[in-house]
Amino acid sequence: MPAPSSDRRYGNSSSRGGNGGYRRRPNRRSSKPVEAYQPIIAEDIPSTLPEGPLPTFEELGLAKPLLDALTANGITEPFPIQAATLPDTMAGRDVLGRGQTGSGKTLAFGLALLSRLNGGHAKPLHPRAIVLVPTRELAMQVSDALTPYARALGLWCRTVVGGTSFTRQADQLRRGVDLLIATPGRLSDHVRQGTCVLSDVEFTALDEADQMADMGFMPQVRAILDLVAPGGQKLLFSATLDRDVDKLVREYLDNPVVHSVSPPTGSVTTMEHHLLMVSNDDKPDVINEVAAREGRTIMFVRTKHHVDRLAKKLRSIGVHAGALHGGKAQNARTRVLNEFRDGTTPVLVATDVAARGIHVDDVSLVVHVDPPADPKDYLHRAGRTARAGQSGTVVTLVTHDQRRAVHGLTSRAGVKPTSTNVRPGDEELIRITGARVPSGEPVPEFVPKKRTPRPAGVGGGGGQRRSWGDRGERSSAERGGRSWGERRHGGERGSRGEHGHGGPRGEGRSYGGERRRSYNH
Repeated sequence: MPAPSSDRRYGNSSSRGGNGGYRRRPNRRSSKPVEAYQPIIAEDIPSTLPEGPLPTFEELGLAKPLLDALTANGITEPFPIQAATLPDTMAGRDVLGRGQTGSGKTLAFGLALLSRLNGGHAKPLHPRAIVLVPTRELAMQVSDALTPYARALGLWCRTVVGGTSFTRQADQLRRGVDLLIATPGRLSDHVRQGTCVLSDVEFTALDEADQMADMGFMPQVRAILDLVAPGGQKLLFSATLDRDVDKLVREYLDNPVVHSVSPPTGSVTTMEHHLLMVSNDDKPDVINEVAAREGRTIMFVRTKHHVDRLAKKLRSIGVHAGALHGGKAQNARTRVLNEFRDGTTPVLVATDVAARGIHVDDVSLVVHVDPPADPKDYLHRAGRTARAGQSGTVVTLVTHDQRRAVHGLTSRAGVKPTSTNVRPGDEELIRITGARVPSGEPVPEFVPKKRTPRPAGVGGGGGQRRSWGDRGERSSAERGGRSWGERRHGGERGSRGEHGHGGPRGEGRSYGGERRRSYNH
């Protein structure tokens, strides 16, 4: 397959945003043949797990401050994907890595980026390395994981996502950021407004690239990659490698070394899969009893409205359940995840927004209350349990009319589940899930604290006027599914970016005028 022409320009060559806005550059796409894959199909990539004992972090060449920080955090030996990829990433090679969430991907690319940044300093507005992730929650998780190691080297690690102050992020960028972790939409907004310039970015990592493709972020991702320094190192890590990711790799990675340390289906040996056959009449009671079990449980449903209804119903019968979906405000999503992590809320009811990249330890059961739409969604939901060698159980509730579709779904996912007919109180239901009868005592609803009124006379008119940058982001799903740059009926242009602040009218289109499809949670 011939490489794409390297002189094709991305969109128009006009610039916006004044100081540091963006000017289209020629795509710096790989002109060399790609080694080790023809083409990339997830099932065709064998495991590259190193043979014999894994090398130590010291043998992998990490600096002493990083070794000390790893030891302080209780990490004494690398995960397989870290041992497989670090020699190549430390040597400056482009790397394509596949590993399930919980496999150690974050440190695999994070330690490499920080090691290569060691000893340098960032200029104002010019980050030196970027990590692109699809969701705010994953960005926060990556930041939490890497910040201690960045501090050990005296480097600044910052996060650029929606739902927090654009102005505060711009101030941080002006002070200089070595490693920037960002969602594509909010980073695009900073580029457009001139508060972030990517020409000094020598190292780029893409995490959960398949989800960015599923969510329609590829036009923004490509535009960002077109703006980074030519010849820079690029690392791409993903749980699955499909056609969209294949195309991205061929266009932007230069002779990447391919590493895989997980089975293509993600059906790890420590994970049990069950289909629980239930009648429509019995399903609500089965859900209630499964939710009342001991241990951390994630229950997946298809729509945000169903999330809210089910979580409220579970709380009314004595189950501490939290709701997570794209329609929640960022502070509410953060609170729910924190309560789930610390065990205050043992049951999380969620849409697929939580199925990618959210790392919560000791999730022992994943329940598909609504069967997922496709095999990839099944695998990503299932990947919330049995992480990093731990055991876990995945159950799908299947009514009679869903049996044929669900059997086809699990077959395409490469999973061989055990089918069991169950009713409320059945011994098999208890054995598989730990189900028990809920207490029936309602859980008090969370009541947010009321904000203290601003003193009279402050900001004029009773309060300060918010700048464009202070507006929280809303995804396309949160706005009802309209994607970034799409026009309303009648030709009116949308005024908000998908993952950024509300910009001036007319700047809602992504780079080059390309439109992305929406992603509904």
